[in-house]
Amino acid sequence: MQEDIRDEINISIDNNLEYIRGLFENSSDVVFREFKMGDKKISVIYIDGMTEKELIDDFVIKNLMFAEKSLDIDGIIENVMALSDLRKIKKLKEGVDGVLAGEALMLFDGEDTACVLALRAWANKGVGEPSGETVIRGSREGLTEVIRFNTALIRRRIRDTRFKIVAKTVGSRSKTDCAVLYIKDIVNQDVLQKVYERIGGIDIDAVLDSGYIEQLIEDDKWSLFPQIQATERPDVVAAALYEGRVAILVDNSPFALIVPTTLPMLFQSPDDYYQRWIYSSCVRVLRFFSIVISLTMPAMYVAITSFHTSIIPTKLAYSIAASREGVPFPAFIEAFIMELSMALLMEAIVRFPKAIGATIGIVGGLIIGQAAVSAGIVSPIMVIIVALTTISSFVTSNYEVTFAFRIIRVITLIAASIVGLYGITITMIILLIYLVKLESFGVSYLSPVANTNKRDFKDLFFKYPIQYFKDRPKFMDTEDKVRQK
Repeated sequence: MQEDIRDEINISIDNNLEYIRGLFENSSDVVFREFKMGDKKISVIYIDGMTEKELIDDFVIKNLMFAEKSLDIDGIIENVMALSDLRKIKKLKEGVDGVLAGEALMLFDGEDTACVLALRAWANKGVGEPSGETVIRGSREGLTEVIRFNTALIRRRIRDTRFKIVAKTVGSRSKTDCAVLYIKDIVNQDVLQKVYERIGGIDIDAVLDSGYIEQLIEDDKWSLFPQIQATERPDVVAAALYEGRVAILVDNSPFALIVPTTLPMLFQSPDDYYQRWIYSSCVRVLRFFSIVISLTMPAMYVAITSFHTSIIPTKLAYSIAASREGVPFPAFIEAFIMELSMALLMEAIVRFPKAIGATIGIVGGLIIGQAAVSAGIVSPIMVIIVALTTISSFVTSNYEVTFAFRIIRVITLIAASIVGLYGITITMIILLIYLVKLESFGVSYLSPVANTNKRDFKDLFFKYPIQYFKDRPKFMDTEDKVRQK
């Protein structure tokens, strides 16, 4: 539960200071600086490391201490304070929340009003290149852990007064800053209203990353597939806003959330739009083909070798049988062992430090594959199949989608080991039915495939020349539907 903090500001500064000191008892990083302007006692309260103390010293305390006469709070703001961003408050709780957010609280003796000075010192690592979404051509800027830097990066790309950034606070204890971003005359109002309702309904003590928000506001918490797109790229956020979608930024997280999201969107890359249409179209076809390979190749191998050997050429059947000679396990167990080994290896690579992760991946893959074949545990063709499957699965840049397909691949593998190709067919049909029923903030997860709107197909399996992108996606039902005249 959130601690109850009184609202009223007492006219006695000593009373206020005693109360605030009690709130911040045993907090060595909270600074209380008391001084006088003439005969008027003033106090500045801030957290060391979160507030620009040099600005407080040079433009606040120095100016007030050397003022020619005592002034009331309005006179101080108008004639003495050399700061552009400050506000008067009537509630002490607002001041305490400001201090916790990195602002400075200024109290005046004899006044029931205080000032909050926006002097946050943003601790950050600077703007760098996104590590998880690299592109050949395009911006090299990535979002940071500081929400105000992120809004500035996106504002640079949307210089429009109709671009809105609505501040929110989530977490009863963490009081994490977040922001809802949209373009007023483009956004789908129903989607925007759902975003406000779901964020407003969050009742949790702490939000440490945007992943918390993602899990708390998504439509189906049991789904394997991500219903909210997470990105480190400000240009991707800007492009989504221009399509009428809504973005959510969370302080302390370099990942922005974009809603609504459809499955085809998760297979797209910024490079698709920065390069000529023919290159993008070829890559997209390759990308969708890789999905089919990653979902079905191991299961097809098990089904064919166990149930349907008659559908492959005789020479190939003999070759597969010869390669499996001496392998003590059936094809299903063989495939499962290799899938488990690759899953363990990939997870280890992710957790290893970057300096040795790539080396461990290459060496580990070679050793595991060679040792497994030499020991007669798996056949050489199974090593090739699993390697191709793993490579195909990572053509998709979204890690959550890759993980979802990995789970579905195992389910398909089990079905194929029971009833062969019929199992694969049944699994794919059930998957398609599930995806058709799934929604993200009221939008079908398979849009535009599900609503079969031909105008939206120009940015689906193939990417048309940019001159054909005259309208925004129809399934988004935006206010302003035209983006190119």
